[in-house]
Parts: sequence; C-alpha cells; structure tokens
Amino acid sequence: MHIEFVEISNFRKLLSARVDLSPRTTLFVGANNSGKTSAMLALRRFLTPRRCPFDIHDFTLCHLRALVDIGEAWLQAHQAGGVTDLTLDPWVHALPTLDLWLQVEEDEVHRVRDLVPLMEWTGGRLGVRLRYEPKDLNALFKEFITAITEANAMRAAAAAAAAAKAASAAPALKLTVWPETLVDFLTKRLSSTFTIRAYPLDPALLVNPERLRALPQTLPTSAMPIEGDPLRDLIKVHDIPAQRGFGEIPSSVEEEGERQTSAGGTRLSEQLRSYYAKHLDPAKGPDPMDLEALQAMEAAEDAFDAKLAESFNECFTEVAGLGYPGVSDPRPRVSTRLRAIDGLNHSAAVNFEVDVVSDAGAATPLLLLPEGSNGLGYQNLISMIFRLMSFRDAWMRVGKASKGSEAASIEPLHLVLVEEPEAHLHAQVQQVFIKKAYEVLRQRPELGESAALRTQLIVSTHSSHVAHETAFASLRYFRRLPAGMVAKVPVSTVVNLSQVFGEGTETERFVTRYLRAQHADLFFADAVILVEGQAERMLIPNFIRAHYKVLHQSYVTLLEIGGSHAHRLRPLIEHLGLLTLIVTDLDSLTATGGSSVQPALGAGQKTNNATLKTWVPALDDIDALIGAKPAAKTITDARDTLFAVRAAYQTPVEITMPGAAAKETAYPYTFEDALVLENLDFFAAFAGPGLNAKFRNAIATGGGATAVGASMYTALKGGKKAEFALDVLMENNFNKLKVPQYIAEGLEWLLEQMKKKQVEVLTTATTTAVTAATATSSGPGATP
Repeated sequence: MHIEFVEISNFRKLLSARVDLSPRTTLFVGANNSGKTSAMLALRRFLTPRRCPFDIHDFTLCHLRALVDIGEAWLQAHQAGGVTDLTLDPWVHALPTLDLWLQVEEDEVHRVRDLVPLMEWTGGRLGVRLRYEPKDLNALFKEFITAITEANAMRAAAAAAAAAKAASAAPALKLTVWPETLVDFLTKRLSSTFTIRAYPLDPALLVNPERLRALPQTLPTSAMPIEGDPLRDLIKVHDIPAQRGFGEIPSSVEEEGERQTSAGGTRLSEQLRSYYAKHLDPAKGPDPMDLEALQAMEAAEDAFDAKLAESFNECFTEVAGLGYPGVSDPRPRVSTRLRAIDGLNHSAAVNFEVDVVSDAGAATPLLLLPEGSNGLGYQNLISMIFRLMSFRDAWMRVGKASKGSEAASIEPLHLVLVEEPEAHLHAQVQQVFIKKAYEVLRQRPELGESAALRTQLIVSTHSSHVAHETAFASLRYFRRLPAGMVAKVPVSTVVNLSQVFGEGTETERFVTRYLRAQHADLFFADAVILVEGQAERMLIPNFIRAHYKVLHQSYVTLLEIGGSHAHRLRPLIEHLGLLTLIVTDLDSLTATGGSSVQPALGAGQKTNNATLKTWVPALDDIDALIGAKPAAKTITDARDTLFAVRAAYQTPVEITMPGAAAKETAYPYTFEDALVLENLDFFAAFAGPGLNAKFRNAIATGGGATAVGASMYTALKGGKKAEFALDVLMENNFNKLKVPQYIAEGLEWLLEQMKKKQVEVLTTATTTAVTAATATSSGPGATP
C-alpha cells in the first residue's frame, strides 16, 4: 500500500492542485512563495490535526468573502425572523479539503474496509476526502449570533458615548469590538467549532487535472461521513519542520539540575531523552536485561537515603525540641527516587569530544565541548538523522514501545515530511543527506524491501544540490500563478516531472546528467537564459549587471548549452511553464549537410542549429531566419499567458569602419564577432594576444565590412573564445561596451516578460503597463 497522489483544495495558495507522490522519495521544488510550504502544511493539518491545528488563514483568501456573506445572511435572517439556511451547501466550495488516493493490494482489503466504495472492489485505487467543516451548524449559528449581537450592543454604546464626547468637544476614542464578521468570529473560535470529517471517494469518477489545476470530484449532497478516523491504523505520520531551533543554549541558565530546552525540542540531548523514555527506559516494562540496571539504581537510592537521614538528623532533632512529633505523631523521613532518565535530564547530557595532540609520553587530555558549541551544520545533520531513526523506531514499536498502550498493530504506511534539510549544510552534505535519508528510514531487518510495510518520504527544498541528487521522476515543481489567471487571488499549481520525458529515454538521460553537471537553479528561478558557449556564459551576466538592473535583481538563471542540445530541454521548460530566452548562433552552412560558412543573404545557406530548426523559430533557411520578425522568434501558449520562449541569434548590423564615412551591413557568425563588429573602435585599440590580436589586425587591415567579417570568421576557427572573454571582462571600460543587438533585443523581451510575471494581479492592462515601464529602462544596444 502507498499514497499515489493527493489533491489539495481551498488551502492557502493551493486552490486546486494535484501532488503526485513517488513510492519512495518525493521532492518539492520551486521558487520562493510558490506553495511548497502550503502543501507540507496541508499534509500536517489534515493528517496530524492534534499536533498542527487549523487556522482561519488556512482558507484560500478568495473564499473568505463567501464566509463573510454567510455570516451576513445568518444575521439578516435572524433579525428578520425568517428561516436560516443551516446546510453545508453554501460552505462546500470554500472548505479546505485533502483527497488522499491510495494504491492498495487485494490482500490488504481488511485494512481499508471503510474506504471501499463497492462490494466487488478487488484491489487498486481507493480514495478518501478529508474535509475541514463545521462540527454543528446549529451550534455555530447560535454562538455566532450571540457574539455578534453582544458586539453590536457594545458598538451602539460606544457610538452613544462618542456622540456625548463630541458634544463636549472631548476627543473621540476608536474602539474595535470582536467579532465584526463571521471570519473575525472564526479567528478565535475555529478549533472549537470546526472538525475534520472523512468521506469515501469513487475511483470511477476520478478526472485527470487540467494544465493549471486539478479537478476533484464533487461529493453528492447525500454523502455521509465515515465514522471515526479511517486513516488511524493505516498511516503513521512524522515530520521535521523548517524551524529547528539551533544555536547557543539560552544564557538564562537555571539552577543546577534543572532541565533546559530549546525551541522545538530539536537538540540531540532532548531527542536522546525522548528516545530513551520511549524505547529504552528500564522502568517501563522491565525485562531480564534490565535487572542489573534496576538493582544498581535501588542500591544507589538506599545509600543516598542513608546519607540524607544522617544529614537531616540534626534538623529534625531541633524540630523535635519544639514538641513535634509527639509519641503518637508520624515522624518525617527524607527519601529519594532515582530514575534512569534523570541522567540525561540536563543541558550537558551530550558533549562532543575534541581531538587533541599530546606531548611525547604524556597522557592525552580529554577535552569536551557542549552541544550548543558545535557547528550549526553538524547540529542540523545529526539532529535530522537521529530524528529519522527515532521516527522509524517509533513506527516499528522498537524496545519498550512494543509494550503497554503503544503496542498497537503497526501501520502499513509510514509518511515522513522534511522541510528544507539544507539549512546550515554545505553542498556535499546536502547531497549525502538526500541520498541516505530514505535508507535510514528503512534500516531495520523487518523493513528493507518489504512491500507490506512501506515508507514514503516527502522533502521540500530550495537547494539545487538536493534537487540534482533526486531522480526527475521524484520531482514536483510548484509554480506561482498571479491573480486573474486561475483565481481572483495568487495561487499555485504543481507539475509532475515524471511525465516530462518518459522513462529511460535518451533525452531524460541527457538532461539529468547535464543538470547535475551544471548545478543549475532551474527549478527555483522565475526565468532561464540558455546560452551557446563559454564566452556568452561569462559576459552576458555582466551585461545584465551593468545595463539591466531589473533583470539583475530578478531570479533568472543562466545555463550554458550548445545549440545542438538546447532543444533537448524543451519538454522540461514547457512542463515548468518557465520563461525562457535562448541566446544561440546561426551556425550557417553552404547547404543542408554542407560545410560551415560565413552568413550571407541569397546564397541558399541553411542552419546547422537544431534548436532553430526544430524548436523556435522552426526554420532552417538562413534568409528566412535573418528576415524573421520578433513574433516569429517567439513561442507563446494561449492557455498559459505567462509562459513564452524567445530565440535570439545573430542578425545583420549596420557598422561604420574606422576612417570610413558610409555605413555597411555586416553579417556576424558568432557571439564574439558580433560583439567586435558593434564595438569596432573599442577592439581596434584593445591590446591582447590570441583572438584579440587577430580581431585587431582584421580591423586594421580593413577592406570593408565583408572582408573584415571574413577575416574574423577565419580567426574564430580554433580560436580560444574563453580567453577572449576573460580579457574583455578584465577591461576597465567593460561597462561602455555596446551589447550585441540580437542579445539586447532578447534581454529587452525578457525584461518585459519578467515585469509582467512579477505582478500579483494579471489584467488585460498589464501588457500595456509593462511595455510602458520597459521603455523607461532600456539597456544599451536595444532597438525601439
């Protein structure tokens, strides 16, 4: 048995989203504020409501108005003495829900009998809806009406007092009286008036999600909730929250022997105490192995009692001198009680031994550091690993947990949630953690590869290092959607990356290996720029830093990938809905299958660039590529107005050779000669070896734009482009360079799209406003 997917509705940013879960490890990735925390919190709220109760702000914002309207309708009906609608119908569309879909084997039917929709069901998919709804609408109505009536009376009294003060010219004081609306009422009464109820779902009515939202099935109005908690003996849930309370032990130290705790109880010493109490304490269900420890503690108690009696004898004798106790009065006696766990109940229960180099012949001294003095990274790593071990052993009822009230049957499914494990950890340790976490959760003889007892680990992260150690099939990408695109408020959608390439395809292998090698922040960015080579990779970020301040401050990642491979990222980019600019080369050939040649019009040339041929603009003729309009170089999606892909490649430029008066048209072949042709005066005087010298000589030799272009084309064959870029980057006047026209046009396009994407409300006027704003921040080299 395992959870196949969940559908979350009306919970914070997740208006309606399906989240597919891998059988083992699932990784939530996405930009900031994209809904990852909402998903993790929804799982905790619905599956562990006692540890993590609901809050009114868990309702999706666009539904709060509906709750206000329900309260107003109740109040009006009460004041008019009419009939009040006390059914769930007005509430249903606004209530947070979690649809949990399980894959269940036929021999596990006894565990899910409450969820089986039909008598003839013989295994497969089963669903249950957990809905957060009012416990008793009649009681809620009465309590709300009473509270709002009293509040209105208080407001009337306050208004009368304010009117009296106004007559006497005294300053009026503002008074806010609770509650003002039903939503305001629920901010204080939600937990007492709402509860989670479970409803069975019909697998036959399950519908696949649309592109940007899930389509949960509608429950009939006659649907009856399941008695009790149908998941109680099915799923064991543990979690490690993002806030883990590391750092120094608080300075306000208690008296010796007093227990100290840190926020969240996450220090290793506190976890050891908890683990010992649950699994190892000999006082709980002792067995023959515990007898020696129990005898030692009893002997210590007797010895301590004798010492205490001797110590307090003088005190009790002095009290006896006052006439108490008398002959028939009970006599005071001091006794002790030692517990094994008391040895761990102090701040120094865990120390770290420091390696020391001793003098020759001398004993090595033992130096210890308190737990709080260890590095935050080590504290975090040790804490997380130990908590995973504790979760596993608590689920499996290891040791003393197998006795007494906790000795219930083991749930067939263990769900573990971990938020942002990368905190304080360097890259290599982050990668080790995500590779080993699942193994730790299964490190018991009865687990291993057992299909009867399953573990599913869900991790949310902002770390590309964690993401790149996880298979594509296990990644779930959370994407922000502005208000007006799907709902009236900003919401999120979730993309299942296991459906991008297909299993075991050549494209999947290439992209997986490539992204691991690049350590790209693709899954956490708002836009991506794909560039052709090393020179672009080094210089374009500096062009952006110098001339495009808005882009520089945005979450844009840059990947170096050749034109012959960029198209392999197409399925991934389209699934992510990621705004993309492709900076690539024309790669002109004499003809299809011919040899490379300097670009020229009317020569029947073709491109060798697979991206230009098969993706955007899907043209192979050089004349057509050179003459393509901006719209032809752009791919958009009418269903997703924030997604677009734009290609930027070399186009003809008008130049004036040094010493000449007339302008000529030049046809660049690569990024390097395009940069030189648009900055002739700069490179004519730019000192340096290699390509710099060859370009300088070509400009000095002259002969017109065609001749200079041909010389540069020849120089580029076998030239060291990375050295050229480094030399240019080190130049003091770098910021005065003109950005090549085709790159400037692409960056201007990306700037416009980013401004549109960053607004929280998407309207028909957005594009016009963004265009106007872009015109005021254009970078150098841009064309109108």
